[in-house]
Amino acid sequence: MTTGGPSASPGADWASFLEGLAAAVGPEGISTDEPERTAYARDLWPRTLIGLQRGDVAPAPPDVIVWPRTPAQVAAVIRLCGAHGVPVVPYGAGSGVCGAAMAVSGGVMLDLKRMRRLRQVAPERGVVEAEAGIIGQHLEDALQATGLTLGHFPSSIWCSTLGGWLATRSGGQCSSRYGKIEDMCVSLEVVTGDGEIRTTPPAGAPGSGVLDFNRLFIGSEGAFGVITAATLRVSRILAHRQGLGASLPTLEAGIKAMRRIMQRDGEPPSVLRLYDPFDSLFAGHDGGGESRRSGPLGAVRQALLGPSAARDAALRLALQRPGPINTLGGLARRCRLIAIYEGDRFEAVERGVEGASRIITEGGGEVEGPGPAEAWLAHRHDTGFKQSELYAAGAFVDTLEVATTWAGLRPLYAAVRKALSPYGLVMAHFSHAYREGCSIYFTFIGSGEDAEARGARYDEAWAEALAATAAAGGCIAHHHGVGLARGVALQATQGPAERWFAALKRALDPHGVLNPGKLFDAPGPRWEETR
Repeated sequence: MTTGGPSASPGADWASFLEGLAAAVGPEGISTDEPERTAYARDLWPRTLIGLQRGDVAPAPPDVIVWPRTPAQVAAVIRLCGAHGVPVVPYGAGSGVCGAAMAVSGGVMLDLKRMRRLRQVAPERGVVEAEAGIIGQHLEDALQATGLTLGHFPSSIWCSTLGGWLATRSGGQCSSRYGKIEDMCVSLEVVTGDGEIRTTPPAGAPGSGVLDFNRLFIGSEGAFGVITAATLRVSRILAHRQGLGASLPTLEAGIKAMRRIMQRDGEPPSVLRLYDPFDSLFAGHDGGGESRRSGPLGAVRQALLGPSAARDAALRLALQRPGPINTLGGLARRCRLIAIYEGDRFEAVERGVEGASRIITEGGGEVEGPGPAEAWLAHRHDTGFKQSELYAAGAFVDTLEVATTWAGLRPLYAAVRKALSPYGLVMAHFSHAYREGCSIYFTFIGSGEDAEARGARYDEAWAEALAATAAAGGCIAHHHGVGLARGVALQATQGPAERWFAALKRALDPHGVLNPGKLFDAPGPRWEETR
């Protein structure tokens, strides 16, 4: 352990503070070493990846990293931070894409990954209790070994933690059947800003008729308390699974088919995804497994990194002036749809597939076999691992998920696509469908003459897309959280709630040290210049 001075805690007795941390978690549980401070200076917010291209290696370094092993140690650290006025930022696996785990004011980075115990699995009660630092895939593997599943499968499951899921209101790929993480939560163990360890009353069961205090902390990104453990509902692994692929004549026909599938009687599909015409065309969703494995990011990567220098230059230019390609993509008509049904009885699964197939054909679509769904299932976690080469080649890529009701879905799609189109290639798929509405998951890929230009285009794209979402009455996030990327849009969409947030902040974080600069306190797009 070294003892460098603080970057953003000018009033603290720093040596005394570090001694207090060492007493709380042990000398091996803290570090102020420069390499570790640099490693914790960002999450995977793409804006910071663009910054790397211009040499901004550590945009928001903490002053010290702390690795607690118990809730009591977390409480001791938070009490110490409150007494000294030092900010404290909870950290899971650092895979968030909105900047929620960045220490914009320096202070303590509280890494919870050493708190990863599976406390209990209780099949008879249908619950699991696990600590917040457990990696998602490790939790799911442990459950499946006992015949159970959480049913929560985000794309980041290999590199995200339970605590991160809860802090950002995560949604898994099977949320149409199992719900989002908040729907699975029975109770939470939380350390609030006064350093007290609290357990929320069990809530959320159908017909329980009590307040669900879990919802105060789920999605709050550590602003009200640090989640240290959770008790979650689990399900038995279902015995049968069957998927289908289909081609719809238009986007409108595809959206209508999705709505009818979700609102029909019977069990909903676990997965229901509709690709817009450009995504269907660009990604090669034509039944060919090889093209589907590459996907839109893979296709751009191959073009950028292929053997033809002339082609590379042409594509970079196209990414800087994407209007014509987006216009051509908009002329495409047909859309790819996949659905996956699961159940204990094969007959029930078959009825689900048959019902969806009937709706698709009634809407003028063509139903295919299970191949497209099986191909998606085999490669559903690939996308996040294809982006680094794009950045290295001088492009940027990001995703933006928004949501609304079925009636608002088509207008929201049109508004956001129009807003993003000047800044890059834009494609989208509709997923996380429910009886009431659906999420739209936009992917946009752009470039610029240099890193400064790419950063400016990226900032403008996000600002325009969030403004379009708010104007269309959509939700600015479905499952990635708010962080720094979306904080500036909260006023436009939830402005009246700011005073409620402030009141909760005073009650639960009386010293104001928990993850400052997030949610309603979020800085603007060029937050790094204000430090």
